[in-house]
Amino acid sequence: MKKEFKTFLNSKKKKKVFIISGKNSYFKSDFDKLFKNQLNKIDNFTYFKKEYLPEVDELKDIIKKVKKFDPDILIAVGGGSALDYAKIVSVSPNVKMFSIKNFQKASINKKIFLAAIPTTAGSGSEVTEGAVIYKNKIKHSLEHKLIIPNRYFLIPELVIKNSKKIKSNSGFDALSQSVESILSNKSNHQSIAYAERAIKIINEFFIKYYLRPTKFNAYKMQLAANLAGKAICISKTTAPHAVSYPFSTYFKLSHGHAVSLTFNEFIRFNFQNMHKASNQILLKKKFHKIFKSTQTSNIDEFIDFIDKLKNQIKFKTKLNKLSINLERNMSKILKGVNIKRLKNNPVKLTKKDITNILYQIK
Repeated sequence: MKKEFKTFLNSKKKKKVFIISGKNSYFKSDFDKLFKNQLNKIDNFTYFKKEYLPEVDELKDIIKKVKKFDPDILIAVGGGSALDYAKIVSVSPNVKMFSIKNFQKASINKKIFLAAIPTTAGSGSEVTEGAVIYKNKIKHSLEHKLIIPNRYFLIPELVIKNSKKIKSNSGFDALSQSVESILSNKSNHQSIAYAERAIKIINEFFIKYYLRPTKFNAYKMQLAANLAGKAICISKTTAPHAVSYPFSTYFKLSHGHAVSLTFNEFIRFNFQNMHKASNQILLKKKFHKIFKSTQTSNIDEFIDFIDKLKNQIKFKTKLNKLSINLERNMSKILKGVNIKRLKNNPVKLTKKDITNILYQIK
């Protein structure tokens, strides 16, 4: 889509463009070099985010700068955080005195045109109606159909140079999103179809992209992440994502790595407690789709498949190996669990269930 984005920029010669990005995303991906000629021909301003996670105070600062610049177009370049900022900003100038509470109650009916360019493969954020913002280390999910970007561009040249750490985190995030999407209480035929396609692509191309990236396998992983994003836009995520957020907030684990910590345990819990699901037959069919997509036959083979993948991408998932003291941090981990995402889990989870699972990864 490199040519398509160049055409897009060339068609906007008389427009004002505000870019939101991270410095690494902007320069290490070679975005600045690839599109320098086109950007030089238009009136543009680039804001480089400072926070690792999207924070509400920085968001307010970006909104002020956007209002002052008064752009016709927003362009988000980066990973999930840059895209989350831009998605919220695209509608926030129409929300008086921005606050999380005001946003959630606002009646939003217009936005600034937003083009999203992911530089990881990836969160799928370029196609979802949700964005994440943190306040006082607590994660809040903001959702509105209008925050879905108007356009997105999957440009493999921007992700081919990603570090192995970025590739492993973004790839596992896309896989977990896909599996969780299938199992989610909110899944439907369309979301499951997206997720199945994503899993099959990841199964074929993840390790190839991780070890020997090419434009082809980089694009395939971008496509898989995009499909996973379309899936969770419908179904949302479940327990592994719900419990991941405090590990990113308090222990600075990358999102995909944080999700991987409890992924195996929650998937096995859902399988073993299938009889407690509201629709046991449907959940059984969903697991069959997951097994088929990963070329496994049962839950043990699937867990072995995930364990092998984690080893290949060098993920540590035992808390003691990550220098995380569970007993000392249990209360704030439990406090940081996203209850909204937890409700999508196919088997109801109690605080005791989550605690037991956390001890399994100690």
